[in-house]
Amino acid sequence: MRKFNIRKVLDGLTAGSSSASQQQQQQQHPPGNREPEIQETLQSEHFQLCKTVRHGFPYQPSALAFDPVQKILAVGTQTGALRLFGRPGVECYCQHDSGAAVIQLQFLINEGALVSALADDTLHLWNLRQKRPAILHSLKFCRERVTFCHLPFQSKWLYVGTERGNIHIVNVESFTLSGYVIMWNKAIELSSKSHPGPVVHISDNPMDEGKLLIGFESGTVVLWDLKSKKADYRYTYDEAIHSVAWHHEGKQFICSHSDGTLTIWNVRSPAKPVQTITPHGKQLKDGKKPEPCKPILKVEFKTTRSGEPFIILSGGLSYDTVGRRPCLTVMHGKSTAVLEMDYSIVDFLTLCETPYPNDFQEPYAVVVLLEKDLVLIDLAQNGYPIFENPYPLSIHESPVTCCEYFADCPVDLIPALYSVGARQKRQGYSKKEWPINGGNWGLGAQSYPEIIITGHADGSVKFWDASAITLQVLYKLKTSKVFEKSRNKDDRPNTDIVDEDPYAIQIISWCPESRMLCIAGVSAHVIIYRFSKQEVITEVIPMLEVRLLYEINDVETPEGEQPPPLPTPVGGSNPQPIPPQSHPSTSSSSSDGLRDNVPCLKVKNSPLKQSPGYQTELVIQLVWVGGEPPQQITSLAVNSSYGLVVFGNCNGIAMVDYLQKAVLLNLGTIELYGSNDPYRREPRSPRKSRQPSGAGLCDISEGTVVPEDRCKSPTSDVKDNSFSRSRSSSVTSIDKESREAISALHFCETFTRKTDSSPSPCLWVGTTLGTVLVIALNLPPGGEQRLLQPVIVSPSGTILRLKGAILRMAFLDTTGCLIPPAYEPWREHNVPEEKDEKEKLKKRRPVSVSPSSSQEISENQYAVICSEKQAKVISLPTQNCAYKQNITETSFVLRGDIVALSNSICLACFCANGHIMTFSLPSLRPLLDVYYLPLTNMRIARTFCFTNNGQALYLVSPTEIQRLTYSQETCENLQEMLGELFTPVETPEAPNRGFFKGLFGGGAQSLDREELFGESSSGKASRSLAQHIPGPGGIEGVKGAASGVVGELARARLALDERGQKLGDLEERTAAMLSSAESFSKHAHEIMLKYKDKKWYQF
Repeated sequence: MRKFNIRKVLDGLTAGSSSASQQQQQQQHPPGNREPEIQETLQSEHFQLCKTVRHGFPYQPSALAFDPVQKILAVGTQTGALRLFGRPGVECYCQHDSGAAVIQLQFLINEGALVSALADDTLHLWNLRQKRPAILHSLKFCRERVTFCHLPFQSKWLYVGTERGNIHIVNVESFTLSGYVIMWNKAIELSSKSHPGPVVHISDNPMDEGKLLIGFESGTVVLWDLKSKKADYRYTYDEAIHSVAWHHEGKQFICSHSDGTLTIWNVRSPAKPVQTITPHGKQLKDGKKPEPCKPILKVEFKTTRSGEPFIILSGGLSYDTVGRRPCLTVMHGKSTAVLEMDYSIVDFLTLCETPYPNDFQEPYAVVVLLEKDLVLIDLAQNGYPIFENPYPLSIHESPVTCCEYFADCPVDLIPALYSVGARQKRQGYSKKEWPINGGNWGLGAQSYPEIIITGHADGSVKFWDASAITLQVLYKLKTSKVFEKSRNKDDRPNTDIVDEDPYAIQIISWCPESRMLCIAGVSAHVIIYRFSKQEVITEVIPMLEVRLLYEINDVETPEGEQPPPLPTPVGGSNPQPIPPQSHPSTSSSSSDGLRDNVPCLKVKNSPLKQSPGYQTELVIQLVWVGGEPPQQITSLAVNSSYGLVVFGNCNGIAMVDYLQKAVLLNLGTIELYGSNDPYRREPRSPRKSRQPSGAGLCDISEGTVVPEDRCKSPTSDVKDNSFSRSRSSSVTSIDKESREAISALHFCETFTRKTDSSPSPCLWVGTTLGTVLVIALNLPPGGEQRLLQPVIVSPSGTILRLKGAILRMAFLDTTGCLIPPAYEPWREHNVPEEKDEKEKLKKRRPVSVSPSSSQEISENQYAVICSEKQAKVISLPTQNCAYKQNITETSFVLRGDIVALSNSICLACFCANGHIMTFSLPSLRPLLDVYYLPLTNMRIARTFCFTNNGQALYLVSPTEIQRLTYSQETCENLQEMLGELFTPVETPEAPNRGFFKGLFGGGAQSLDREELFGESSSGKASRSLAQHIPGPGGIEGVKGAASGVVGELARARLALDERGQKLGDLEERTAAMLSSAESFSKHAHEIMLKYKDKKWYQF
């Protein structure tokens, strides 16, 4: 966990990329000591950067649409994003370039196309018949604001209502305006003196396409006859209208109003509504009107063959229901069900069996888009249960505070996590299959397992299966279970160092092979977990308390206070284990009334039932020292082979033997140097500095660079022992600046000193001042001896220096291959072992993949060290700098990872100036440098991570994960891996009309819209009204680019051209996409001709 200097972040943002690229050329090879040449296989052409997929709930949703034939759901957002969902595993993300909010979406049902209306008064036609949808046409309204759109089923004419109250008509094929306009002053009565307000609703009569129902905000509704160009009926009500819906027979419609009422009107009786309902109003006894309620924002009217119609509405609650959650109301016959939602309702849609508006609707489900969730309600089952949501939309259930990404994990991990996670499933869902099931899966070319782990503000940790560009939750761990919960605010211990979310996860350290998990939390606590498939009851939760001090001689000792006596550090000179404390310490204050020796959280002292999955092995907490709260943990590492966990902060470093439950090392950072301290700092008594404690970790909220809200921190006020909350961020604290924090930790088996002839276990420690120190580990033999004899740790005296804080360390063998840290393979701990098993265990040594001492002594190793500014490759045991690369001068590296790619390894870095770079190993040749995205907020900095096989991710919004690849091969295969949104499906047959109904005009009336709206009869529209913009995905665009609309594919094509490979394959794919785009246009035209030439009795 790194703390960021905000000043440095901003400097990094403003820094240009040019100087960074110049620096890259300054790769240095120190003269004199030539290293043996290692053949490096990675070249620049192995790298290419592109986004792959986006997972999670669409952030700030604003619009919803559903194609009932293709079974595809579309969600638009306030930032111009478009998310499309088909069957589980088929998802797609697109973005409007303008970034304007999506106000409405309309599918061209079963056509593989979608119209989006944006807040900047543009309409866009998206082609969904390609894996990466693209815009075919756009239309920008110049003089009027778009407020509502309506596209009748199987029509190519889109009605567009505006703020001025006018209705324009757009030809969806050519995306041009018709000359036919319905002006507001023609629609309303001439005697009316006031403007009716914006158009809030447009729909055609289900039984007569020639009649258009127009709803104005003020409360006026008009039935417009398209042929005679005049109003047939006008309906007025003295409350504003929010929505309108037809009964499928076209004789009645229902309106929802701002006073919480519903009015039902007969088409031919405009004088007054047939019925007025206030669903949530209290009926007054003396026949007065019910009390007004909150507005009903939307209503839908759906009929069934075999029973009463459904009236479904959102809003309309009475004003006295303060604090009541938002509700969806389902009225069916005499029953009214009020379904409470967790968040406010953005929009909802009723899913029906038929796409035809003039048939019985037969509703079977309601999809409700909430501010932070998507809920699907089963209307066919009693009690209206919800469907279990198969999409990974719960990433933000509690705000994400950190994440880690692991590609190419052991193959048994995902099944193991899935089997323990399956038991956590909630009950009571609908028995039916998820009904949004359109599209087809892509061909998963990647076969390796990938796992994403997210840490959250409430202390939960979630494991996700991320293999082959999908995402599915596997298992959720609640780390707060080991602590006592405070019932209310007053009951909270006054040792809290953060205002809220005291269990928030800051750092995750995980060993996939041994399945050991270690987390560091915001209250300066560390928990070690072991994986087990058996349930256990832990009688006493093992815990340790660690007192980490920061000591520097300082003149500023507060007057009248005696400095507390210094505890003797447990270091190299005295490596005896401290006996573990089985229960929390009771001393809460020292003699002078300062809070001392207490942890921030209280561990439960009752037995804890631990379900199969991750089970607590040990809880470690840092304690208050002389009135100063413990500082947050900045780095963490666990090693299953050695049985050790180590962590550090800006005060120092602590190492714990989790097998013996003993503290092995507890040193201030300065004490690590011994007599070699380059800064000549002298130990001193702890000063009660007023530094805040909680900086850093917050709900990484949108748009904030300085995380102020969540992380307020206390300063202790000695007089009345109360807390005054300081709003300053610790990152800017000058006192903290001068402190040297532990920023990187790495266990390995390597050469600790120049004189070593063979590798041995050790810990490499990196600090924020660019120092690397090595601590030697002397481990007892395995088996029972490991539990009886102490581990001896001692600083080795080895010190290396780099510019900038150390971020990452790794080790290569003499051939340049990565040496993974030693690990102990996972085995079930909670099963009683047989006698012969015990014997085997005694003899068993932990698996170490590092070179054994039996290897030739002359074989050397390389240490790869990456800091905020530079990378160095150090030859071991000589400790000569073999290679050096200044990564950036003007900015700084936020994340660096040593990763495997194409049977080789490289160093991948993400800089604060938005550049993603990769370097070969061990020679640190620059291979890739691409400007990707600027660091716009803390969330990106805290969550960006690289992993093997060219994968990377970050949190792009508080609710969404963006995955990307820097591998050329993955970019090329991406098109095949993506799912298909459009699948050829027959449109259901239109409802059958009886002969007599047809003869006597009882059935649906059709309308020749082409004749009415076409240029020949209605003339041309005013040119200044709207401007047509051809989209990049238009037919012309496809023909011109001849490689489809996917930018990444086009770039891949160029790269292939240069190398003269695989061109045939690409040509076929191009041709297929071209024909798909052309068939889309042809298909739309055929539909128009098909319905144009039919007589009324043929429908």
